[in-house]
Amino acid sequence: MELSRRGFLKATTIGGAVALGFDLSHTRAEMRALKVSRTTETRSICPYCAVSCGVIIHTLGDRSKNAVSSVVHIEGDPDSPISRGSLCPKGITLKDDITRASRLTTPKVRLPGSDKWEDISWNDAIARIARHIKTTRDRCFVATNAKGQVVNRNPGMAWIGGCTDTNEFNFLQWKAISGLGVPYRDSQARV
Repeated sequence: MELSRRGFLKATTIGGAVALGFDLSHTRAEMRALKVSRTTETRSICPYCAVSCGVIIHTLGDRSKNAVSSVVHIEGDPDSPISRGSLCPKGITLKDDITRASRLTTPKVRLPGSDKWEDISWNDAIARIARHIKTTRDRCFVATNAKGQVVNRNPGMAWIGGCTDTNEFNFLQWKAISGLGVPYRDSQARV
Protein backbone atom coordinates (compact mmCIF):
# COMPACT_ATOMS: atom_id res chain seq x y z
CA MET A 1 0.00 0.00 0.00
CA GLU A 2 1.37 3.38 -0.99
CA LEU A 3 0.85 6.22 1.42
CA SER A 4 1.00 9.80 0.17
CA ARG A 5 2.38 12.63 2.24
CA ARG A 6 -1.10 14.10 2.68
CA GLY A 7 -2.52 10.75 3.72
CA PHE A 8 0.30 10.28 6.20
CA LEU A 9 -0.31 13.69 7.79
CA LYS A 10 -4.07 13.05 8.03
CA ALA A 11 -3.55 9.66 9.60
CA THR A 12 -1.02 10.83 12.15
CA THR A 13 -3.04 13.93 13.09
CA ILE A 14 -6.29 12.06 13.58
CA GLY A 15 -4.55 9.11 15.21
CA GLY A 16 -2.57 11.39 17.50
CA ALA A 17 -5.69 13.31 18.53
CA VAL A 18 -7.56 10.11 19.31
CA ALA A 19 -4.59 8.47 21.06
CA LEU A 20 -4.00 11.50 23.27
CA GLY A 21 -7.69 11.78 24.14
CA PHE A 22 -8.55 15.03 22.35
CA ASP A 23 -12.25 15.49 21.65
CA LEU A 24 -12.40 17.41 18.37
CA SER A 25 -16.20 17.88 18.48
CA HIS A 26 -15.81 20.34 21.38
CA THR A 27 -13.21 22.27 19.37
CA ARG A 28 -15.47 22.48 16.32
CA ALA A 29 -18.38 23.70 18.46
CA GLU A 30 -16.32 26.58 19.84
CA MET A 31 -15.22 27.90 16.48
CA ARG A 32 -16.60 31.38 16.24
CA ALA A 33 -18.15 32.94 13.19
CA LEU A 34 -16.22 35.48 11.17
CA LYS A 35 -16.72 39.10 12.24
CA VAL A 36 -18.14 39.90 8.80
CA SER A 37 -20.62 37.02 8.64
CA ARG A 38 -23.64 39.15 9.65
CA THR A 39 -22.61 42.36 7.89
CA THR A 40 -23.85 44.10 4.78
CA GLU A 41 -21.24 44.46 2.03
CA THR A 42 -21.10 47.73 0.11
CA ARG A 43 -18.66 48.14 -2.75
CA SER A 44 -17.05 51.56 -3.07
CA ILE A 45 -13.89 53.32 -4.18
CA CYS A 46 -11.04 54.52 -1.99
CA PRO A 47 -11.09 58.35 -1.93
CA TYR A 48 -7.39 59.04 -1.41
CA CYS A 49 -5.77 59.20 -4.85
CA ALA A 50 -6.49 58.91 -8.55
CA VAL A 51 -5.83 55.16 -8.64
CA SER A 52 -9.42 54.49 -7.46
CA CYS A 53 -8.86 51.14 -5.77
CA GLY A 54 -12.00 49.15 -5.04
CA VAL A 55 -13.00 48.60 -1.41
CA ILE A 56 -15.66 46.53 0.32
CA ILE A 57 -17.20 48.24 3.35
CA HIS A 58 -18.79 45.90 5.90
CA THR A 59 -21.53 47.52 8.00
CA LEU A 60 -23.34 46.01 10.95
CA GLY A 61 -26.97 46.95 11.48
CA ASP A 62 -30.40 45.72 10.51
CA ARG A 63 -30.96 48.52 7.96
CA SER A 64 -34.24 49.54 9.55
CA LYS A 65 -35.44 53.11 9.20
CA ASN A 66 -34.16 54.61 12.47
CA ALA A 67 -31.20 52.28 13.05
CA VAL A 68 -27.68 53.57 12.59
CA SER A 69 -25.33 51.14 10.87
CA SER A 70 -21.72 51.01 11.96
CA VAL A 71 -18.69 50.21 9.85
CA VAL A 72 -16.90 47.20 11.33
CA HIS A 73 -14.42 46.27 8.59
CA ILE A 74 -13.02 47.54 5.28
CA GLU A 75 -11.02 45.43 2.85
CA GLY A 76 -9.81 45.60 -0.72
CA ASP A 77 -12.21 44.41 -3.41
CA PRO A 78 -10.73 41.34 -5.13
CA ASP A 79 -13.13 41.86 -8.07
CA SER A 80 -11.75 45.34 -8.77
CA PRO A 81 -9.74 45.27 -12.00
CA ILE A 82 -7.64 48.18 -10.74
CA SER A 83 -6.34 46.96 -7.40
CA ARG A 84 -7.33 43.27 -7.38
CA GLY A 85 -8.01 43.39 -3.64
CA SER A 86 -4.92 45.23 -2.46
CA LEU A 87 -4.90 48.59 -0.69
CA CYS A 88 -2.12 51.02 0.12
CA PRO A 89 -1.43 52.08 3.74
CA LYS A 90 -3.84 55.02 3.42
CA GLY A 91 -6.60 52.80 2.02
CA ILE A 92 -6.16 50.30 4.82
CA THR A 93 -6.85 53.03 7.42
CA LEU A 94 -10.12 54.06 5.73
CA LYS A 95 -12.21 52.49 8.53
CA ASP A 96 -10.48 54.68 11.11
CA ASP A 97 -11.32 57.80 9.11
CA ILE A 98 -14.98 56.81 8.90
CA THR A 99 -15.40 55.86 12.56
CA ARG A 100 -13.26 58.65 14.05
CA ALA A 101 -15.20 60.62 16.67
CA SER A 102 -13.85 63.98 15.42
CA ARG A 103 -15.07 63.41 11.85
CA LEU A 104 -17.13 66.30 10.49
CA THR A 105 -20.73 65.32 9.74
CA THR A 106 -22.34 68.73 9.28
CA PRO A 107 -21.30 71.79 7.28
CA LYS A 108 -19.56 74.54 9.20
CA VAL A 109 -18.99 78.23 8.54
CA ARG A 110 -16.66 80.79 10.07
CA LEU A 111 -18.29 84.17 9.92
CA PRO A 112 -16.23 87.29 9.16
CA GLY A 113 -14.39 88.48 12.27
CA SER A 114 -15.10 85.26 14.16
CA ASP A 115 -12.43 82.95 15.52
CA LYS A 116 -14.57 79.78 15.65
CA TRP A 117 -16.48 77.53 13.30
CA GLU A 118 -20.26 77.26 13.67
CA ASP A 119 -22.61 74.50 12.48
CA ILE A 120 -25.10 75.39 9.75
CA SER A 121 -27.73 73.32 7.95
CA TRP A 122 -27.11 71.69 4.59
CA ASN A 123 -29.69 74.00 2.98
CA ASP A 124 -27.88 77.06 4.32
CA ALA A 125 -24.54 75.71 3.11
CA ILE A 126 -25.87 75.09 -0.42
CA ALA A 127 -27.49 78.54 -0.50
CA ARG A 128 -24.22 80.20 0.58
CA ILE A 129 -22.20 78.29 -2.04
CA ALA A 130 -24.69 79.25 -4.76
CA ARG A 131 -24.53 82.90 -3.67
CA HIS A 132 -20.69 82.90 -3.75
CA ILE A 133 -20.67 81.32 -7.23
CA LYS A 134 -23.14 83.88 -8.57
CA THR A 135 -21.29 86.82 -6.97
CA THR A 136 -17.91 85.65 -8.29
CA ARG A 137 -19.27 85.01 -11.78
CA ASP A 138 -20.91 88.44 -11.95
CA ARG A 139 -17.74 90.16 -10.70
CA CYS A 140 -15.23 88.30 -12.90
CA PHE A 141 -17.13 87.48 -16.09
CA VAL A 142 -15.37 88.39 -19.34
CA ALA A 143 -17.62 88.57 -22.41
CA THR A 144 -15.00 89.54 -25.03
CA ASN A 145 -11.23 89.47 -25.19
CA ALA A 146 -8.90 92.32 -26.21
CA LYS A 147 -9.48 91.57 -29.92
CA GLY A 148 -13.25 91.85 -29.50
CA GLN A 149 -13.87 88.11 -29.88
CA VAL A 150 -16.66 86.59 -27.80
CA VAL A 151 -15.09 84.36 -25.12
CA ASN A 152 -17.73 84.24 -22.31
CA ARG A 153 -15.39 83.05 -19.59
CA ASN A 154 -15.03 83.47 -15.87
CA PRO A 155 -11.33 83.53 -14.90
CA GLY A 156 -12.23 84.16 -11.25
CA MET A 157 -13.13 80.51 -10.67
CA ALA A 158 -11.45 77.12 -11.05
CA TRP A 159 -12.62 73.54 -10.64
CA ILE A 160 -10.91 70.30 -9.76
CA GLY A 161 -12.81 67.01 -9.71
CA GLY A 162 -12.16 64.14 -7.35
CA CYS A 163 -10.69 60.75 -8.05
CA THR A 164 -13.83 58.85 -7.09
CA ASP A 165 -16.06 60.65 -9.58
CA THR A 166 -17.52 58.42 -12.26
CA ASN A 167 -17.15 59.28 -15.94
CA GLU A 168 -20.83 60.21 -16.03
CA PHE A 169 -20.49 62.55 -13.06
CA ASN A 170 -17.35 64.14 -14.57
CA PHE A 171 -19.24 64.70 -17.82
CA LEU A 172 -22.12 66.43 -16.02
CA GLN A 173 -19.91 68.60 -13.81
CA TRP A 174 -17.80 69.68 -16.79
CA LYS A 175 -20.98 70.64 -18.66
CA ALA A 176 -22.15 72.67 -15.64
CA ILE A 177 -18.86 74.50 -15.13
CA SER A 178 -18.56 75.13 -18.87
CA GLY A 179 -21.95 76.84 -18.61
CA LEU A 180 -20.50 79.05 -15.87
CA GLY A 181 -17.57 79.91 -18.14
CA VAL A 182 -14.90 78.36 -15.90
CA PRO A 183 -11.70 78.03 -17.97
CA TYR A 184 -9.47 76.47 -15.31
CA ARG A 185 -10.67 72.92 -14.76
CA ASP A 186 -9.08 69.60 -14.12
CA SER A 187 -9.88 66.25 -12.63
CA GLN A 188 -7.71 64.21 -10.36
CA ALA A 189 -8.39 61.26 -12.66
CA ARG A 190 -7.41 63.38 -15.72
CA VAL A 191 -10.71 62.89 -17.54
